Amino acid sequence: MAATTSTDLSMESPARPSGRRAGARSFRAPRKSVTLTVAMVVLVVYTLLPLAWLVVNATKTQSSLLSTFGLWFAHPFALWQNISDTFTYDNGVFGHWMVNTLIYVVVGAGGATILATLAGYGLARYDFPGKRAVFAVILGAIAIPGTALAVPTFLMFSALGLTNGPFAVIIPSLISPFGLYLIWSYASEAVPPELLEAARVDGAGELRIFLSIALRLLAPGFVTVLLFTVVATWNNYFLPLIMLSDPRWYPLTVGLNHWSAQVVSAGGRQIYNLVITGSLLTIIPIVVIFLLMQRYWQSGLTAGGVKQ
Repeated sequence: MAATTSTDLSMESPARPSGRRAGARSFRAPRKSVTLTVAMVVLVVYTLLPLAWLVVNATKTQSSLLSTFGLWFAHPFALWQNISDTFTYDNGVFGHWMVNTLIYVVVGAGGATILATLAGYGLARYDFPGKRAVFAVILGAIAIPGTALAVPTFLMFSALGLTNGPFAVIIPSLISPFGLYLIWSYASEAVPPELLEAARVDGAGELRIFLSIALRLLAPGFVTVLLFTVVATWNNYFLPLIMLSDPRWYPLTVGLNHWSAQVVSAGGRQIYNLVITGSLLTIIPIVVIFLLMQRYWQSGLTAGGVKQ
Protein backbone atom coordinates (compact mmCIF):
# COMPACT_ATOMS: atom_id res chain seq x y z
CA MET A 1 0.00 0.00 0.00
CA ALA A 2 2.86 2.33 0.82
CA ALA A 3 4.52 1.49 -2.46
CA THR A 4 1.35 2.33 -4.30
CA THR A 5 1.10 5.67 -2.55
CA SER A 6 4.69 6.62 -3.27
CA THR A 7 4.21 5.62 -6.88
CA ASP A 8 1.12 7.80 -7.13
CA LEU A 9 2.94 10.74 -5.60
CA SER A 10 5.86 10.32 -7.94
CA MET A 11 3.50 10.27 -10.89
CA GLU A 12 1.67 13.39 -9.73
CA SER A 13 4.68 15.50 -8.73
CA PRO A 14 6.02 16.22 -12.24
CA ALA A 15 2.66 17.70 -13.24
CA ARG A 16 2.88 20.61 -10.79
CA PRO A 17 5.93 22.40 -12.24
CA SER A 18 4.56 22.09 -15.76
CA GLY A 19 1.32 23.71 -14.62
CA ARG A 20 3.24 26.60 -13.08
CA ARG A 21 5.30 27.00 -16.23
CA ALA A 22 2.16 27.05 -18.37
CA GLY A 23 0.65 29.67 -16.10
CA ALA A 24 3.81 31.73 -16.26
CA ARG A 25 3.72 31.62 -20.03
CA SER A 26 0.07 32.73 -20.13
CA PHE A 27 0.79 35.83 -18.00
CA ARG A 28 4.04 36.78 -19.67
CA ALA A 29 4.17 40.48 -20.48
CA PRO A 30 4.38 41.36 -24.19
CA ARG A 31 7.79 42.27 -25.48
CA LYS A 32 8.50 45.91 -26.23
CA SER A 33 10.00 46.99 -29.51
CA VAL A 34 12.57 49.73 -29.09
CA THR A 35 12.37 50.56 -32.79
CA LEU A 36 8.60 51.03 -32.74
CA THR A 37 8.79 53.08 -29.54
CA VAL A 38 11.37 55.42 -31.06
CA ALA A 39 9.33 55.67 -34.26
CA MET A 40 6.20 56.60 -32.31
CA VAL A 41 8.08 59.22 -30.29
CA VAL A 42 9.44 60.76 -33.51
CA LEU A 43 5.94 60.75 -35.01
CA VAL A 44 4.43 62.42 -31.94
CA VAL A 45 7.13 65.11 -31.91
CA TYR A 46 6.70 65.67 -35.65
CA THR A 47 2.94 66.06 -35.15
CA LEU A 48 3.04 68.34 -32.11
CA LEU A 49 6.00 70.51 -33.10
CA PRO A 50 4.04 72.79 -35.50
CA LEU A 51 1.31 73.21 -32.88
CA ALA A 52 3.89 74.09 -30.23
CA TRP A 53 5.48 76.61 -32.61
CA LEU A 54 2.06 78.16 -33.26
CA VAL A 55 1.22 78.47 -29.56
CA VAL A 56 4.61 79.94 -28.66
CA ASN A 57 4.71 82.51 -31.46
CA ALA A 58 1.13 83.63 -30.85
CA THR A 59 2.42 85.13 -27.60
CA LYS A 60 4.98 87.39 -29.32
CA THR A 61 4.79 90.90 -30.74
CA GLN A 62 5.59 91.58 -34.38
CA SER A 63 9.13 92.70 -33.55
CA SER A 64 9.99 89.84 -31.19
CA LEU A 65 8.48 87.35 -33.63
CA LEU A 66 11.26 88.02 -36.13
CA SER A 67 14.12 88.46 -33.66
CA THR A 68 13.75 85.60 -31.15
CA PHE A 69 13.98 81.80 -31.19
CA GLY A 70 10.85 80.33 -32.67
CA LEU A 71 10.34 77.54 -30.14
CA TRP A 72 10.56 79.60 -26.97
CA PHE A 73 8.67 82.50 -25.42
CA ALA A 74 9.84 86.09 -25.48
CA HIS A 75 9.22 89.24 -23.52
CA PRO A 76 6.70 90.83 -23.49
CA PHE A 77 3.94 88.18 -23.32
CA ALA A 78 1.51 89.55 -25.91
CA LEU A 79 -1.04 86.75 -26.39
CA TRP A 80 -4.04 88.66 -25.06
CA GLN A 81 -3.06 91.80 -26.94
CA ASN A 82 -2.65 89.80 -30.14
CA ILE A 83 -6.10 88.24 -29.70
CA SER A 84 -7.64 91.66 -29.15
CA ASP A 85 -5.84 93.10 -32.18
CA THR A 86 -6.89 90.13 -34.32
CA PHE A 87 -10.57 90.75 -33.63
CA THR A 88 -10.34 94.53 -34.04
CA TYR A 89 -7.99 94.80 -37.04
CA ASP A 90 -9.59 96.01 -40.29
CA ASN A 91 -12.91 96.85 -38.59
CA GLY A 92 -13.25 93.41 -36.99
CA VAL A 93 -13.32 91.46 -40.24
CA PHE A 94 -11.83 88.37 -38.53
CA GLY A 95 -15.01 87.87 -36.50
CA HIS A 96 -17.03 88.17 -39.71
CA TRP A 97 -14.87 85.50 -41.35
CA MET A 98 -15.38 83.22 -38.35
CA VAL A 99 -19.16 83.61 -38.61
CA ASN A 100 -18.96 82.80 -42.34
CA THR A 101 -16.94 79.67 -41.58
CA LEU A 102 -19.45 78.54 -38.95
CA ILE A 103 -22.29 79.01 -41.44
CA TYR A 104 -20.46 76.99 -44.08
CA VAL A 105 -19.73 74.23 -41.57
CA VAL A 106 -23.18 74.02 -39.99
CA VAL A 107 -25.12 74.11 -43.26
CA GLY A 108 -22.59 72.45 -45.57
CA ALA A 109 -21.04 69.79 -43.34
CA GLY A 110 -24.27 69.15 -41.44
CA GLY A 111 -26.24 68.81 -44.66
CA ALA A 112 -23.59 66.56 -46.20
CA THR A 113 -23.69 64.26 -43.17
CA ILE A 114 -27.47 64.01 -43.21
CA LEU A 115 -27.59 63.33 -46.95
CA ALA A 116 -24.78 60.76 -46.72
CA THR A 117 -26.57 58.98 -43.86
CA LEU A 118 -29.89 58.82 -45.68
CA ALA A 119 -28.35 57.68 -48.95
CA GLY A 120 -25.91 55.23 -47.34
CA TYR A 121 -28.63 53.58 -45.28
CA GLY A 122 -30.93 53.32 -48.30
CA LEU A 123 -28.21 51.79 -50.47
CA ALA A 124 -27.26 49.31 -47.75
CA ARG A 125 -30.72 48.05 -46.86
CA TYR A 126 -32.82 48.45 -50.02
CA ASP A 127 -32.50 46.72 -53.38
CA PHE A 128 -33.32 48.50 -56.63
CA PRO A 129 -32.28 48.28 -60.30
CA GLY A 130 -28.93 49.90 -61.03
CA LYS A 131 -27.54 49.53 -57.52
CA ARG A 132 -24.19 48.27 -58.80
CA ALA A 133 -23.94 51.20 -61.18
CA VAL A 134 -24.53 53.61 -58.31
CA PHE A 135 -21.80 51.85 -56.34
CA ALA A 136 -19.38 52.26 -59.26
CA VAL A 137 -20.22 55.96 -59.59
CA ILE A 138 -19.59 56.54 -55.87
CA LEU A 139 -16.21 54.79 -56.03
CA GLY A 140 -15.30 56.87 -59.07
CA ALA A 141 -16.30 60.07 -57.28
CA ILE A 142 -14.09 59.15 -54.33
CA ALA A 143 -11.12 58.58 -56.64
CA ILE A 144 -11.43 62.06 -58.23
CA PRO A 145 -9.65 64.77 -56.18
CA GLY A 146 -11.69 67.81 -55.23
CA THR A 147 -9.22 70.20 -56.86
CA ALA A 148 -9.89 68.58 -60.24
CA LEU A 149 -13.59 69.45 -59.92
CA ALA A 150 -13.09 73.00 -58.64
CA VAL A 151 -12.75 74.69 -62.05
CA PRO A 152 -15.72 72.85 -63.67
CA THR A 153 -17.78 73.66 -60.59
CA PHE A 154 -16.81 77.33 -60.86
CA LEU A 155 -17.77 77.45 -64.54
CA MET A 156 -21.13 75.82 -63.82
CA PHE A 157 -21.90 78.13 -60.91
CA SER A 158 -20.75 81.14 -62.93
CA ALA A 159 -23.20 80.26 -65.69
CA LEU A 160 -25.96 80.02 -63.06
CA GLY A 161 -24.96 83.32 -61.44
CA LEU A 162 -24.24 81.72 -58.05
CA THR A 163 -20.60 82.75 -57.61
CA ASN A 164 -19.36 85.31 -55.08
CA GLY A 165 -21.94 84.28 -52.51
CA PRO A 166 -22.42 81.79 -49.67
CA PHE A 167 -24.24 79.23 -51.84
CA ALA A 168 -21.14 78.89 -54.01
CA VAL A 169 -19.42 77.29 -51.00
CA ILE A 170 -22.37 75.58 -49.31
CA ILE A 171 -23.87 73.69 -52.26
CA PRO A 172 -20.67 71.85 -53.31
CA SER A 173 -20.00 71.03 -49.64
CA LEU A 174 -23.30 69.11 -49.45
CA ILE A 175 -21.86 66.28 -51.53
CA SER A 176 -19.61 63.81 -49.71
CA PRO A 177 -18.99 60.60 -51.71
CA PHE A 178 -16.59 59.28 -49.08
CA GLY A 179 -19.11 59.91 -46.31
CA LEU A 180 -21.81 58.12 -48.31
CA TYR A 181 -19.53 55.14 -48.89
CA LEU A 182 -18.56 55.04 -45.21
CA ILE A 183 -22.19 55.03 -44.05
CA TRP A 184 -23.03 52.44 -46.67
CA SER A 185 -20.30 50.11 -45.42
CA TYR A 186 -21.13 50.73 -41.77
CA ALA A 187 -24.88 50.25 -42.22
CA SER A 188 -24.33 46.91 -43.96
CA GLU A 189 -22.84 45.53 -40.73
CA ALA A 190 -24.40 47.63 -37.97
CA VAL A 191 -28.07 47.44 -39.01
CA PRO A 192 -29.26 43.79 -39.09
CA PRO A 193 -32.00 43.17 -41.67
CA GLU A 194 -33.77 40.84 -39.19
CA LEU A 195 -34.26 43.77 -36.84
CA LEU A 196 -35.85 45.85 -39.61
CA GLU A 197 -38.12 42.98 -40.63
CA ALA A 198 -39.26 42.56 -37.03
CA ALA A 199 -40.12 46.26 -36.88
CA ARG A 200 -42.08 46.01 -40.13
CA VAL A 201 -44.03 43.03 -38.79
CA ASP A 202 -44.95 45.14 -35.75
CA GLY A 203 -46.40 47.74 -38.11
CA ALA A 204 -43.68 50.40 -38.03
CA GLY A 205 -43.24 52.55 -41.12
CA GLU A 206 -39.95 53.02 -42.92
CA LEU A 207 -39.39 56.55 -41.59
CA ARG A 208 -40.07 55.47 -38.02
CA ILE A 209 -37.74 52.47 -38.44
CA PHE A 210 -34.97 54.75 -39.65
CA LEU A 211 -35.39 57.37 -36.93
CA SER A 212 -36.05 55.02 -34.01
CA ILE A 213 -33.84 52.02 -34.79
CA ALA A 214 -31.39 52.49 -37.65
CA LEU A 215 -30.21 55.98 -36.73
CA ARG A 216 -29.27 54.86 -33.21
CA LEU A 217 -27.26 51.95 -34.56
CA LEU A 218 -25.59 54.28 -37.08
CA ALA A 219 -24.57 56.83 -34.42
CA PRO A 220 -20.80 55.99 -34.44
CA GLY A 221 -20.70 56.09 -38.25
CA PHE A 222 -22.78 59.27 -38.31
CA VAL A 223 -20.39 61.02 -35.92
CA THR A 224 -17.35 59.82 -37.88
CA VAL A 225 -18.72 61.21 -41.14
CA LEU A 226 -19.70 64.43 -39.36
CA LEU A 227 -16.14 64.88 -38.08
CA PHE A 228 -14.67 64.27 -41.53
CA THR A 229 -17.03 66.71 -43.23
CA VAL A 230 -16.61 69.37 -40.52
CA VAL A 231 -12.82 69.26 -40.80
CA ALA A 232 -12.95 69.26 -44.61
CA THR A 233 -15.33 72.23 -44.72
CA TRP A 234 -13.52 74.16 -41.98
CA ASN A 235 -10.17 73.74 -43.76
CA ASN A 236 -11.58 74.23 -47.25
CA TYR A 237 -9.41 76.75 -49.07
CA PHE A 238 -9.26 76.22 -52.82
CA LEU A 239 -13.01 76.21 -53.52
CA PRO A 240 -13.75 79.48 -51.64
CA LEU A 241 -10.64 81.01 -53.18
CA ILE A 242 -11.93 80.62 -56.73
CA MET A 243 -15.62 81.09 -55.91
CA LEU A 244 -15.44 84.24 -53.80
CA SER A 245 -14.05 87.66 -54.67
CA ASP A 246 -15.85 89.68 -51.99
CA PRO A 247 -13.90 89.62 -48.67
CA ARG A 248 -17.20 89.80 -46.80
CA TRP A 249 -17.89 86.15 -47.66
CA TYR A 250 -14.38 84.80 -47.04
CA PRO A 251 -13.94 81.88 -44.63
CA LEU A 252 -11.07 81.94 -42.15
CA THR A 253 -8.69 80.06 -44.44
CA VAL A 254 -8.96 82.52 -47.32
CA GLY A 255 -9.16 85.53 -45.02
CA LEU A 256 -5.93 84.72 -43.17
CA ASN A 257 -4.17 84.14 -46.47
CA HIS A 258 -5.47 87.54 -47.58
CA TRP A 259 -3.85 89.11 -44.50
CA SER A 260 -0.60 87.29 -45.15
CA ALA A 261 -0.54 88.35 -48.81
CA GLN A 262 -1.03 92.03 -48.04
CA VAL A 263 2.50 92.18 -46.60
CA VAL A 264 4.05 91.96 -50.07
CA SER A 265 1.67 94.50 -51.55
CA ALA A 266 2.54 98.17 -51.99
CA GLY A 267 2.50 99.89 -48.62
CA GLY A 268 1.53 96.66 -46.90
CA ARG A 269 1.79 96.37 -43.14
CA GLN A 270 3.51 93.41 -41.52
CA ILE A 271 0.97 91.66 -39.34
CA TYR A 272 2.48 88.20 -39.09
CA ASN A 273 1.69 88.14 -35.38
CA LEU A 274 -2.00 88.59 -36.17
CA VAL A 275 -1.90 85.90 -38.86
CA ILE A 276 -0.32 83.44 -36.41
CA THR A 277 -2.76 84.34 -33.64
CA GLY A 278 -5.67 84.02 -36.05
CA SER A 279 -4.40 80.58 -37.11
CA LEU A 280 -4.30 79.51 -33.46
CA LEU A 281 -7.85 80.75 -32.92
CA THR A 282 -8.91 78.90 -36.06
CA ILE A 283 -7.86 75.45 -34.82
CA ILE A 284 -9.37 75.81 -31.34
CA PRO A 285 -12.98 75.05 -32.45
CA ILE A 286 -11.84 71.90 -34.28
CA VAL A 287 -10.01 70.67 -31.16
CA VAL A 288 -13.08 71.35 -29.02
CA ILE A 289 -15.35 69.50 -31.46
CA PHE A 290 -13.09 66.45 -31.43
CA LEU A 291 -12.95 66.41 -27.62
CA LEU A 292 -16.73 66.72 -27.29
CA MET A 293 -17.55 64.07 -29.90
CA GLN A 294 -14.76 61.65 -29.12
CA ARG A 295 -16.86 59.36 -26.94
CA TYR A 296 -19.51 59.05 -29.65
CA TRP A 297 -16.90 58.49 -32.33
CA GLN A 298 -14.97 55.77 -30.51
CA SER A 299 -17.96 54.00 -29.05
CA GLY A 300 -18.83 50.69 -30.62
CA LEU A 301 -22.31 50.51 -29.20
CA THR A 302 -24.67 48.28 -31.18
CA ALA A 303 -27.62 48.24 -28.82
CA GLY A 304 -30.57 46.43 -30.31
CA GLY A 305 -28.51 44.13 -32.52
CA VAL A 306 -29.85 40.63 -32.93
CA LYS A 307 -27.82 37.47 -32.63
CA GLN A 308 -27.25 35.71 -35.93
